[in-house]
Amino acid sequence: MIAFGGLNLILIYCVPATGADAIVRTVAQSFAAPQLFFFSGLVVASLSFITLRFGKNQSLLRSVRPRSLALRSALVIISSVFYFIAFRKLPFAEVFVFIALVPIFAAFLSGPILGEQVRPQSWPALLASVVGMLLLHPEGIVVLNSAHLCVILSAFTGAGALVLARHISRDEKNTLLQVFHPNLAICVVMGAVLPFVYKPMDAQDVFLIASYASVFFIARWVLVLVLTKMKAYVATVLMNLQFVALIIAGVVLFSETPTLGLMLGAGVIMTSGAYIVLDAARSDRM
Repeated sequence: MIAFGGLNLILIYCVPATGADAIVRTVAQSFAAPQLFFFSGLVVASLSFITLRFGKNQSLLRSVRPRSLALRSALVIISSVFYFIAFRKLPFAEVFVFIALVPIFAAFLSGPILGEQVRPQSWPALLASVVGMLLLHPEGIVVLNSAHLCVILSAFTGAGALVLARHISRDEKNTLLQVFHPNLAICVVMGAVLPFVYKPMDAQDVFLIASYASVFFIARWVLVLVLTKMKAYVATVLMNLQFVALIIAGVVLFSETPTLGLMLGAGVIMTSGAYIVLDAARSDRM
């Protein structure tokens, strides 16, 4: 069934996506956004181009949906910048609480853009996934500031980019184009700003940025593949499983004892995700 077709890809996505988030958190403390995104965009676009040249679509760099792809590229740039600012100013956990809004935004946008209406019974599960993320951050968020606004805007524009990815994939079978063009656009835009913010990098900095670009390339390509098989709001709910994976890793690798809030939050996220997948499967059969 289509609803289950992207589950294995989502699990693959979680590993590089989590690694990329951790590297962004580290690099954001030392460098401005244009410096990270120029070099990472350059690496990702290059990897995409090389893969395209050695793949089946050796010379196909044009999309059948150029306007949609241009809009998606613009949204990716905007989302990336807001995301970077949020990571620079907020604790790791707080950023992810607001990133949990992505499925809600994706659900709202799926109707007008994709014609994929969310079944009424899925809305409580979507809201429950946000509650689950709040439980993962039991200290709560006492004061909202401009950094929180940045992460909300990042979630909204990021959701728009994901919905457009599914829209484009209906006609565009060359999935790598949706990785190549947005990252080429990031490289060009950030390159124009780079001379004003550039700071010298040592070998460790270069390694971190190269590592980020490499895992980001894998994560974004897998995500586009997921969106060819799964509705956008379903995929984004399942993306929250990477936070559950972080909790499990803490228990297994570092002998951490999860709090009751963490266990409840993980349970709510997994339950709501399972319900939404099953509901989407029922919808596909109708």
